[in-house]
Amino acid sequence: MNSSPNWRRAMFTGFISLLLLALIASAQQRYRRGWEDYDERSGVPGWELDAELPEDKFTFVRIIYSSDGNGWRRGGNCWTDYPESDLNFSFRLQQLTTMKVDPDGVQLELTDDRLFDYPFIYIVEPGRLFFSEAEVSALRKYLLNGGFLMVDDFWGEEEWDNFHQEIKRVFPEREPEEIPLEHEIFNTVFPLKKTLKEIPQIPSIGQALSGRWEGRTWERWDAEIPHYKVIKDDNDRVMVIICHNTDLGDGWEREAENEWYFREFSEKKAYPLGINIVFYALTH
Repeated sequence: MNSSPNWRRAMFTGFISLLLLALIASAQQRYRRGWEDYDERSGVPGWELDAELPEDKFTFVRIIYSSDGNGWRRGGNCWTDYPESDLNFSFRLQQLTTMKVDPDGVQLELTDDRLFDYPFIYIVEPGRLFFSEAEVSALRKYLLNGGFLMVDDFWGEEEWDNFHQEIKRVFPEREPEEIPLEHEIFNTVFPLKKTLKEIPQIPSIGQALSGRWEGRTWERWDAEIPHYKVIKDDNDRVMVIICHNTDLGDGWEREAENEWYFREFSEKKAYPLGINIVFYALTH
């Protein structure tokens, strides 16, 4: 069998192309079907788990948190893009990979005892997030014991300052580090360094459409440059990835609303990067 680097590279490129074709075909079916058939899963197909190993699965866990320190836990920023974002991403993850994925996902507070049952958690729109002391302690313990946190969808310096202040309460001895496009996170499954050649920025669908002809993908004047930062433990393991000045969640949530947005942001950036992050988190 030919095992040259060029042959292996061609096989890998072909595999990625087939995955993307499957993603496109599935999205086109949803465009043609329209919204009239939507159910409680917002039109996202369900699937059965392995009856013999029902717990052998990846579960997308959304974290419920307070905004502005007011203790308001229901209906705040932590529910942005829910449930379509979580359902769509879970569907694409099981469709485009060999992973067994929970079709429904879970929503938890950081102080929930079940937190430690899941290796991956997701926080969205942390620009006004506030952690209680109990949440600070629980998140620190979770991450130092092998958990992984993805933070997504916040823009500009003011929102960064708020999140930075809160995550420093969790890890006062650690500082987020910027990662380059060459980092394994960008290239674990989908080789984004090769396909994009730049750090990806995913705007909300509204921002994408309004800025389409100008090529503007940022939401405010101080958010033009996307940043991906990580926090590591003492063994150099990445515990946290912080996606700032970008919005993967909208790329997942709004995939079926506009074909141009799907092709430019969901297909090329939001799904490949999200899948890369999950695979990196579970294999490191």
